[in-house]
Amino acid sequence: MEMEGNSLASPSCPDGRKRRVCYYYDPGIANVDYGEHHVMVPRRVAMTHGLVTSYRLLRDMELLRTRPATEDELAGILTDDYLRLLRDLTPGTYRADTARRHHIGALSGDERNDNPVIDGLWDYCARYAGGSLAAARALGSGRSDIAINWSGGMHHACSGEASGFCYVNDIVLAITELLATFPRVLYVDIDVHHGDGVEKYFAADGRVMTVSFHQYGRGGKGSDTFFFPGTGSAEDVGEGAGKYRTLNVPMKAGMEDAGYKELFVPIMREVMGVFRPDAIVLQCGADSLSGDRLGEFNLSVRGHAECVSYLRSFNVPLLLLGGGGYTINHVASCWCYETAVAVGKEKEIPDDIPHHGYEHYYKDQGYKLHYGVSKVGRNASTKEHMDNIRDAALKNVENLHELLKRGVARSVQFKDIDDRELYKQRPKKRSNRDEEDPMDRLHRLCGEADVRNFFARLGDENMRGAASSPGWETKTYEEHRRASKAAVHRCSH
Repeated sequence: MEMEGNSLASPSCPDGRKRRVCYYYDPGIANVDYGEHHVMVPRRVAMTHGLVTSYRLLRDMELLRTRPATEDELAGILTDDYLRLLRDLTPGTYRADTARRHHIGALSGDERNDNPVIDGLWDYCARYAGGSLAAARALGSGRSDIAINWSGGMHHACSGEASGFCYVNDIVLAITELLATFPRVLYVDIDVHHGDGVEKYFAADGRVMTVSFHQYGRGGKGSDTFFFPGTGSAEDVGEGAGKYRTLNVPMKAGMEDAGYKELFVPIMREVMGVFRPDAIVLQCGADSLSGDRLGEFNLSVRGHAECVSYLRSFNVPLLLLGGGGYTINHVASCWCYETAVAVGKEKEIPDDIPHHGYEHYYKDQGYKLHYGVSKVGRNASTKEHMDNIRDAALKNVENLHELLKRGVARSVQFKDIDDRELYKQRPKKRSNRDEEDPMDRLHRLCGEADVRNFFARLGDENMRGAASSPGWETKTYEEHRRASKAAVHRCSH
């Protein structure tokens, strides 16, 4: 699937390929635990960072300072009672009657417990929201063309409640910040689930257009229930000052690269031409990939990333965020490759995954960045259905065009942004160890120690007295190996 788009020269990228890219990574997010059987695994962001580091992409980006969002900043998008709940809630202070009003904790008849009461919930929300806020400010400062926060993209959360594993809608926070600098902001969502929280927040705001490409209708695996969240009909077009600025592209299960391109390119070409955004936010939910544990689409890593490449080609300030994605090795492969797309090096990085601390997670995909798409399940959309989806979306854009022709002056009260506190200082001599993930550091140190035969010597010294228990060390090693392999298998399938 090739979508070259509109690669044009601009003051910051005269060759049409280079971009000034900044990148946000907070290692504290990786240790958040939704629970043993929950499909959301924040460690996937650390895995992505491990790949980005091992492919040496950090040297092509400026690194943003890690700064959680403050209570005052979050108060701008949350109701007072919900903010207080998030701030004070712990597993020890949980009261079902209070928390359930905001969809946190197990709900009646809900065995999945989508939004569990987790340790460090407030800190977690502040960290990923702070990343999206910093990325938006970096774009507003004019110092970066593309900003990346893979820990963000929590598009289901609402002002007063959690939803779909999302507690705080960092996207809303980022768009609100962008509007202080940019008159019009376009939000595009390629997660398999509808971007309902963002759409709801901006449905009546004429400065923001939301476009969501998502699975809609009954599940494709024989399910009698509507695919979560059940919203995102093509008939939903916004309201009031935001009329025709809500655009939904509902699709059926099994959507693959070619079909996705048939919809994405003509629709986004028209949106860009009519709405003429000053900044773009792209939610890159990776649950639309083939083989996801929840999603039912069949996109390849390259097919998914072509959406990033196409929007990048318009030379409009671009914020890239994460989102869904529950087969974590696939997620990390995708977001790493899309980081390469952002810096213009997607054709330079090898398919073989480099040695690093998380490499064992990629065994089932042959240690390759690009894994094979599933042959199980076909695109449930007929040609007629695809044509109807595209025509309905283009009609919506045409209606917006007619509305805009009547002329409403674009105005914005610009906000000055001091970028000195946003970016980390570059060391005089940059190495891959500057932003090394703890798992990669352990992997490297263990490898170096093994080269010096440190562990072999230590083992000889400590095991001399164990001769009376033959086979003890082998048994212990095998027990740890099996436990580790089982844990990796749970998260990678």
